[in-house]
Amino acid sequence: MIMATAIHNRVQEYRTARAWSQDELARRTGLSRAAISAIETDRVVPSTAAALALAYAFGCRVEDLFSLTKTARRGGPEWAWQSTTTPNRFWQATVGDETRLYPVERTFVGTLPPDGIAQASGYKFHAQADPEQTLVLAGCDPSVGLLGAELTRGSGTRLVPFIRSSRQALQLLRDGLVHVAGLHLQDDHAPDGNQRAVRELLGPGYTLLRLSSWQEGLALNPSLAIKSIRAAVAANLRWVGREAGSGARRCLDALFKDYHPLPKGYHRIAHDHTGVAETIRTGWAQAGICVRLSAAEAGLDFLVVREEDYDLCYRTDMERDPRLQALIRVVRSRAFRRLLGELPGYETSEMGAVTVVVN
Repeated sequence: MIMATAIHNRVQEYRTARAWSQDELARRTGLSRAAISAIETDRVVPSTAAALALAYAFGCRVEDLFSLTKTARRGGPEWAWQSTTTPNRFWQATVGDETRLYPVERTFVGTLPPDGIAQASGYKFHAQADPEQTLVLAGCDPSVGLLGAELTRGSGTRLVPFIRSSRQALQLLRDGLVHVAGLHLQDDHAPDGNQRAVRELLGPGYTLLRLSSWQEGLALNPSLAIKSIRAAVAANLRWVGREAGSGARRCLDALFKDYHPLPKGYHRIAHDHTGVAETIRTGWAQAGICVRLSAAEAGLDFLVVREEDYDLCYRTDMERDPRLQALIRVVRSRAFRRLLGELPGYETSEMGAVTVVVN
């Protein structure tokens, strides 16, 4: 029997839906990160002031975040994170022993057919795909559609790719909400940055699978006719930034540190490489950091800042999962190596290399 006094909270769902870290939510609410963690894991029932601060930060009602357990659920699978759109269309996937619902959102491959819709009367399933044959990946590689197509063609595995920065993707992997996280967090001063990030955020027990190396750099409006990074950084341009925790933001911060004082603020913030390129293409900004592929597809000028390794991270103890086995086969296939190698800025000589992360 369910206790009527038990409280169910959706703080983690709301936070994850906005791609905020616990530190970011703590900053927005005035609470400590430890308090956020304790509330999310039901170790602490928040005070009225804390509940109001959380609701204000999320722009919702307190009762949207907290409710009695007996009225919190209607039955069926758990949501991986809170849906923020109406109608509440979803995809379904099994990660580990849990089958979860994933809110439909924009991906680099457009909108995939949903598996169902959540309604006031319950869940309506369309049975579009088998959740146990669905691989959930979080990352920022704009070429992920090629990977998804090869997975489906070779093994019947459906790929659901969520657009997330490197650190956001690792956090979802840590929380058991995705199978694979894509990351690029190394630089000239930390060539092992991907391994270091996994050790710091996740610990041992994870494997990195090299997908490619790519060129990340400065995308510019062609009308500027700027030919050097130094000239671009010194000019009074409208910049589109990236969110903290992304590899592109690290690159952008390093760029200004090397050449020019940081600007007081960015005119726009984009949440992926394509967003940066489109913001420049449509005239809302003149410059920003993205991968060469996104700049090329938007018809922008591009100046290489550095080459980075883009790795796929997964739990080592799950590598016998048929979906991960299918992923590894595709990444190591000649056909996929050729497809990826033909893209602007991609280099595939180390594709398929594996690194097991240890302490």
